[in-house]
Amino acid sequence: MFFLEVEMMDERMRIGDLSERAGVTPRTVRYYESLRLLPPAEREGHGQHYYTEETLARLRKIDQLKQLGLSLEEIRDVIDLYFSDPSGVQPKQRVLAILRQHMVETEQKIGALEAFRADLQSHIRRFERWLEEREHL
Repeated sequence: MFFLEVEMMDERMRIGDLSERAGVTPRTVRYYESLRLLPPAEREGHGQHYYTEETLARLRKIDQLKQLGLSLEEIRDVIDLYFSDPSGVQPKQRVLAILRQHMVETEQKIGALEAFRADLQSHIRRFERWLEEREHL
């Protein structure tokens, strides 16, 4: 039993170790905890906080999802699925739906920008013609 307890202690880490291994700051860890992206740290003894390997895995998954363009709010909606669905199907389906929505929004923004560019080009031509007419007077 003592061996098992020692082994479990090795799996836990303090915030500095966790943040170093995950490539984030301790402040980021605390912020993600406040947003409930991470489970609360275990407390032991003199109020020390300890984190598990699962917390490290969650931090790495959060980073991957951020790189896909998901907001922290969107990540909060899917992160638990990655740790509760061993098949991985549900989280991937949810992320795919989010990415498709991002694509729709991007296409709309592109359309709006193209219309804005056309308006700008029209205004530029109008001003250039007006100025040319004044030069010839």
